[in-house]
Amino acid sequence: MQKRVQLSRRGILALGASAIAHRAGADNEPFRITMGKSLIEVSLPVAGLDLAPTSLMAWITVAARAVTAYYGKFPTPNASVTVRSIENRAGVLNGATYGGDPPHTRMGVGQHTTKRQLEDDWTMTHEFVHLAFPGMTRQHHWLEEGQATYIEPIARAQIGTLTPERVWGDMMRDMHQGLPGPNDRGLDFTRTWGRTYWGGALYCLMADVGIRERTGNRAGLQQALRGVLAADGNIEYDWSLEEALQTADKAVKVPVMTEVYQQMKDKPFAPNLSELWQGLGVELVDGRIKFRDDAPLAEVRKAITRAQ
Repeated sequence: MQKRVQLSRRGILALGASAIAHRAGADNEPFRITMGKSLIEVSLPVAGLDLAPTSLMAWITVAARAVTAYYGKFPTPNASVTVRSIENRAGVLNGATYGGDPPHTRMGVGQHTTKRQLEDDWTMTHEFVHLAFPGMTRQHHWLEEGQATYIEPIARAQIGTLTPERVWGDMMRDMHQGLPGPNDRGLDFTRTWGRTYWGGALYCLMADVGIRERTGNRAGLQQALRGVLAADGNIEYDWSLEEALQTADKAVKVPVMTEVYQQMKDKPFAPNLSELWQGLGVELVDGRIKFRDDAPLAEVRKAITRAQ
């Protein structure tokens, strides 16, 4: 592994008792969030947003809580977040995360964003997930973005800000975007938007289910990635893909992440999603998600969104 010396970009287009947010001085100085042993410094615009700073801090803190719940700790000892206002717009409009000392996340928030829009936002959590995995080469960018796409809703479900029905319903609606199309050459060699974000998420789903099947539901992708983080595999370091997958496999004692990668890396492997949803017991009935607890992988489905 190699310590990062330059910035690299990863991006996308209720406060817990363990999270303490406070002002760090005058109005134009950063706020701070303490998450366990980690410190997150936050710079908010002094003007240009309809929302009060307390709403913005709650939004960032909830995202930090979700990532902390998924990984067992906040991914880096220090991090910083800068929020900028975008005139005459509403909603969370963009985000990007950079390696550095400390790692830094930049978020663009519309001037007229509402508190409800922040509560519904997924982008802040997505960006914090990027902190929890080492830097990859461009060829393996799909794994960085795929993890953030897959883990974000699960992490939010584990702290109770999304329902399991919402998580699985959104996956059922969107995961097909990661399937290979014409002339696909596998995840390592197909750099489309769908294969990068949703193809990477599909890899994570297949690995998660596969690990749980092979370990009797003792472990899943969550435990594999906690193993990577425990070995200092966060955004502050560059690793090879092989090192990351071997570390993850070692953490759960089954080589599933490497095996699924071999299936998907250089050929258009397309799992049958209809059969997978049926096996997990996820059904769309009259426009609503219903769960079947007698499905063969129902316990796997439950474990994925349960607080670990």
